[in-house]
Amino acid sequence: MGLTEQIKQKALELGFDLVGITDAAPLHPDYLNHLLGWLGAGYAGQMTWMHNNLEKRTNPAKLLHGAQSVIVIGLNYKTPNHQPTKLSHDGMGRVAAFARYEDYHPFIKKQLRKLVDFIVATTGHGLKFKICVDSTPLLERAFAVRAGLGIIGKNHALVNPRLGPQIFLGELITNLDLVSDNPMTESCPDCGECVAACPTGALRPDGHLDATKCISYLTIESNADIPADLAPKIGNHLFGCAECLLACPYQHKAPPCANKEFVFHADRTNLDLKEVINLTEDEFHSRFADSPILRPGLGQLKRTAKICLENLSA
Repeated sequence: MGLTEQIKQKALELGFDLVGITDAAPLHPDYLNHLLGWLGAGYAGQMTWMHNNLEKRTNPAKLLHGAQSVIVIGLNYKTPNHQPTKLSHDGMGRVAAFARYEDYHPFIKKQLRKLVDFIVATTGHGLKFKICVDSTPLLERAFAVRAGLGIIGKNHALVNPRLGPQIFLGELITNLDLVSDNPMTESCPDCGECVAACPTGALRPDGHLDATKCISYLTIESNADIPADLAPKIGNHLFGCAECLLACPYQHKAPPCANKEFVFHADRTNLDLKEVINLTEDEFHSRFADSPILRPGLGQLKRTAKICLENLSA
């Protein structure tokens, strides 16, 4: 078995659901042009960091000198016994599926570090590498497509025909010259289910994603007041949304997460809105110490909880 296949097999043994490899050549210029157009239209809102490190986002060699290959992994996070939850009137706020697990950033980094240790033990010294998980300036979905992990859906997520669109990504940029995979030949079905499912119209008819209207952006990334015309459309989405992912036909037949080491918290599926509003800072940090729910901060979470309660009582 060659080194490329050994690395792939080890990645699967470490609990990743997908693994693919692409070379470290820069992405086609169309990707950067599309990003520049998206930023220029103001669709990034308060996510000002998206304007930074533009060249690094499309060129792995800017993140690791001597980069030759990018190992891309995918981790399925479809929740166990998933049933879409509709608006309820029991005072509970909905939490997006990804935040019902432990924070995936340190988990994936830890597993990728184990993969690095395996590669070093297999090849000897001299390995140069860069571990990337979400916050690193890299257009990871584009590299995942090039590595054969899936396609980009109209919901702007990476969609794998077997696992659907609920997939965390991570990358290991290396100076190893590995065998690259081919992109998939499939394309996103022209069903429009994800576009129709978006409560706020963030998925525009022209194919762009206007993040300033996205419920995930409004409840997690934006610390401004939620616009009056969008607040009622949030419903009881307390943290994140993902209606566009749940509507995807590939999502319906996808299996749940099979990784037993990736901790799932069933009690974070829905949170009592009044309890959230009454949380102290210490209680907030203690209760969600290992959770992405910490990201917006307690003040922002309380802001959204009040809107959810107003929507439930309307």
